[in-house]
Amino acid sequence: MEGTAYSERISEEDKFHRFMMKIENGEKIEADDWMPDEYRHTLIKLISMHGISEIMGALPEKEWVPKAPTLRRKLGIMAKVQDEMGHGQLLLRVTEDLLAPLGKNRKDIMEDLFSGNLKFHNVFHMESPTWADAGIIGWLVDGAAIITQTNMLGASYGPYARALQRICAEEVFHAQHGESIILAMTEGTKEQKQMVQDSFNRWWHPLLMFFGPAIADTTGGSKQDITIKYKIRTKTNEQLRQDFFTKYIPRALSIGLKLPDETMRFDEESGKWLYQQPDWEEFKRIVKNKGPKSQDRLRLRKLAYENNSWVLEALTPENQKAQ
Repeated sequence: MEGTAYSERISEEDKFHRFMMKIENGEKIEADDWMPDEYRHTLIKLISMHGISEIMGALPEKEWVPKAPTLRRKLGIMAKVQDEMGHGQLLLRVTEDLLAPLGKNRKDIMEDLFSGNLKFHNVFHMESPTWADAGIIGWLVDGAAIITQTNMLGASYGPYARALQRICAEEVFHAQHGESIILAMTEGTKEQKQMVQDSFNRWWHPLLMFFGPAIADTTGGSKQDITIKYKIRTKTNEQLRQDFFTKYIPRALSIGLKLPDETMRFDEESGKWLYQQPDWEEFKRIVKNKGPKSQDRLRLRKLAYENNSWVLEALTPENQKAQ
């Protein structure tokens, strides 16, 4: 008995060693490959959160579809909303393959969302009261998403990496769509320019929070450490935030926007942007569904899910066989 147990333990260790060697060699892990539980659960949490965020992220812009100022803008934002919903569906399908060996499916994902066990990005808990917000979301929120997602284009999990290829390509158009709105407004009337500045001020802290807290690498066991360990991504939260600053602060200043943080500056010695930290306690409250629009958007998502539950039932293998 002892020999058998020892052999099984060695076998698991060997599987893990081969798994890590595969990752180190740049090979992709596929859905039906052996993977350690930590890797599977990390992917499930990451990809389901990403997928749900794409869907929940369509809601603040969806509010502006009937109120867009021109037909061209209406068509543009409608197409963007459609893309975001498609991204969400694609990512949830990737998650389902990871959940299947655990005896779970998409229904479990939605129940986790409604119960609060599955979080979505802090930015999509926020209000979008003006047309400038639709522009800022497209330009800077999607810009932040592009920086995060392109960092995972080489992710060790093949299905996620391949899904990101399509998603990132479409997000580039979304960012250009948002930038077009903002440029038109900053070249417009005094009132339009002020509307953009007010929106920029309103979204500043949510954008800083988008990348998550800067946890020191020495702490160990953090979510970002685990994703880096398994080569799902390569950069830390703070490195991604610094990339965002480098790309977008010069652009914001070039169109006449004032930074909401007057102390912010680029430090030549460290090669980093120095800035005032947002309220991370507020961040924790927001992602626990206590943000300004959290409950309204969850209510909309739940209503849509319940009203269309018959579609899922009709597509179950049992019902399809009965037909």
